Amino acid sequence: MFGIGSTELIVILIVALIVIGPAKLPEMAKALGKALGEFRRVSTDVKRTIEMEAEQADQKTRTEQAKKELFPDNAAAQSPSKPADAAAEGQAAPAAQPEAAPAGADKEKA
Repeated sequence: MFGIGSTELIVILIVALIVIGPAKLPEMAKALGKALGEFRRVSTDVKRTIEMEAEQADQKTRTEQAKKELFPDNAAAQSPSKPADAAAEGQAAPAAQPEAAPAGADKEKA
């Protein structure tokens, strides 16, 4: 407990008893206990929030990376928000252009 041995703890309690007095010492200990408990709850909540935000950011990064790996053509060509915006405005998404035939394909048919 904070690197304090039993002898040091007894000395601190005796000094507190002398300074604060026997009537107020239980009240002070109760208030200190409540304050420490509230501090622990708040620090645990902050820690949990930070971990959750870090996990969400990591999940988003992994999702984007997986999309790039699975759909390399679509990831570079369009972003997820553009088709939704076009559909919301009532506009049709532009049709994909057919790919040009290789130069040697015409010669093979002849």
